[in-house]
Order: sequence, then structure tokens, then C-alpha cells
Amino acid sequence: MEKKRVAIIGATGAVGQEFVQSLNNHPWFEVTQIAASERSAGKKYIDAIRDAGGIISWSVGGEIPEYIKDMTVRKIDDLDVSQLDLVFSAVESGAARDIETKMAADVPVISTSSAFRYEDDVPMLIPGINDEQAELLEIQKKNRNWKGWVAPLPNCTTIGLAITLKPLFEKYGAKKVMMTSMQAISGGGKSGVTAMGITDNIFPYIPKEEGKVKKETRKILGKLKDGKIEDADIRVSCTCTRVPVIDGHTESVFVETEKEIDPSMAKETYNQYNKDISVAGLPSAPEKYYAFHDDPTRPQPRMEREVGDGMTTSIGRVEKEELFEKGLKYVLFSHNKKMGSGKGAVLVGEMLYKKGKI
Repeated sequence: MEKKRVAIIGATGAVGQEFVQSLNNHPWFEVTQIAASERSAGKKYIDAIRDAGGIISWSVGGEIPEYIKDMTVRKIDDLDVSQLDLVFSAVESGAARDIETKMAADVPVISTSSAFRYEDDVPMLIPGINDEQAELLEIQKKNRNWKGWVAPLPNCTTIGLAITLKPLFEKYGAKKVMMTSMQAISGGGKSGVTAMGITDNIFPYIPKEEGKVKKETRKILGKLKDGKIEDADIRVSCTCTRVPVIDGHTESVFVETEKEIDPSMAKETYNQYNKDISVAGLPSAPEKYYAFHDDPTRPQPRMEREVGDGMTTSIGRVEKEELFEKGLKYVLFSHNKKMGSGKGAVLVGEMLYKKGKI
């Protein structure tokens, strides 16, 4: 099988490095071009990620893949889109819209930025959850007269919530959700929080985060109808906080349902989704999409973040919720830097490749 030729934009940053690692020895995709800021352009990748003191700034963990070390970093404008099948964009949202618009005119773009998330003709895809919304990409191409399209990943906090709600929404009619997040330091980026600020502390507010979760959850769980997504009829209230955990978002969730549900029914439902999940067999997919714990001390970030190489969503503390006539409460764990970032975006690429969109 001939591999698809891909580029990484923003390859030297934290999310770009996640793409670099996730695409190492990938069976379907081959990184043939990389781009970053003009400051990095013209340098070998290994030199572009050195700081002023000569220290290599590699934030992903593990060794830097050999394939990337001597690859020359280009200016974004110097990418040869005629030699590309797909672009992975790890650009900050401020610059992302112009860059991704330019790229999508010629080639498909999968992005981790929020620049296009809320456009009517743009789906926010989570493989295994709303694959059918991928058909909106064809409408997007026609609407914008593009050869490609833009498919943004949802917010990393939304991803864990939407993944765990989907089975409950489909089978039991989840109609109201209250969620409190306990989000990792890495979710704020290198400049997000200081060590002095987060140590022995909790930040009770993350700007714009709660609005994103509410809006994105309804869109992801919605249905594609007559060329647009009709938002799911579900009400979402959330409080998003930052806690002194390095990687991985934990969320406490309360769900009111239309139909009767209890923990054993929820467990059976998640287990059945594991058997039927559409991502089975994709290179970046975990063996189990859901990990359901009966142990009330799970999930815990340090124990869950390596499960399924960060691509499994863990669920525990599942109990009937007495505030509702019908409903559950549970705790979830989702890896913000794996499923919620670069590797999750690669999984989107694999799903779209399998569907013939790339």
C-alpha cells in the first residue's frame, strides 16, 4: 500500500511534537514536509527545537524519532501542496484560520485549533462517536470551492465528555448533564500556568472553556440532516478547573436520562460499544475504547494515562444519582495530549482515509 504524503504545520511546538511522535512508522501516513515559524525555517528539525542555550526542547517524552531529526523545516508558504495528500495543523488559533484556509483550498487539513469548529459546514469529529458527520466535509468543499477541507478536533475537555455520553444519549436519552472538570497543567500549554501558581492550588476558572464544552457537546452528539448538523437536544452545565496534574483530564459527571438506568446497565452498554466500535482495526485505535471500572478508587490520572497508549477513555465511580428520577453519576479520565490532541487527530485521519475522504 502506498502511503499518503502528509505535512505537519507547527511541527516544533508541543502539539506539533505529538504529531511527530504519533506519525513515527505509521503504516498509512508518511511525513514528507514540515513547517513552523520563520524563526525555525531553514533549520534541521533537531536544531529548530533547540533553545538559546543549545538545549533540545522535546516535551513529548521518549526519543525524538529518527525520521524527523534531519528534515528541514520550511516556511508555511513554502510547503509544496501539490506533493501532499493531507496536512496536520498544530497552529495556534489566532493564526490558524488564515493558514488553514490557504491549505484547504488545495489539500485536506486536520487541525487541533478552534478556528473552524463552530462553522455550520464544519464537523468536529471523534472517531467512533460521530463518524457519520464526516459527510459534511463534501458539502464544505462545495460551499467554499475548495479541493480539500478542514476537520478540527474538538476541545480536549469536550472529547472525554462526548465519548462517555454518546452511549447513554443513544440508548437512554441523556437530556441534562452537569460536569466539573479537573484539567491537567499540560492542557494550558507552556505558557498556561506557572509552577508557583498551580502548586498546592486549584484554578477554578479556565477562560472560554465552559462555553466550548457546552456548544461542542451538543454539536458532536447532533445529527447530520439536510446538509447541516442539528444540535442534540441536551442541556449541559459545567465548571472547568485546572489542577496540579501533569497530563490527563478527569471529569465528574451527573447525567439525567429519559429511560431508567443503573450502573450494571451502563457497564453492559459500554462493553457492547467496545465490541461494535467503528475504529476497531485503525492503527491508532486502542484495543478497548472504553475501560469501565467497578473499583470506586478509579479512574486516577497516574494509573489511566498509559492505558491504550492514552487513547482509551476510563470510566468509574458509576452510581445512580438520587437528584434525578432517572440518571447516573460517574467519573471519567481522558488523556488531553493523546486522544485529545495529536494522536486523536491522527485517528481522525485514519477514519477519514478508511472512508475514502483522503
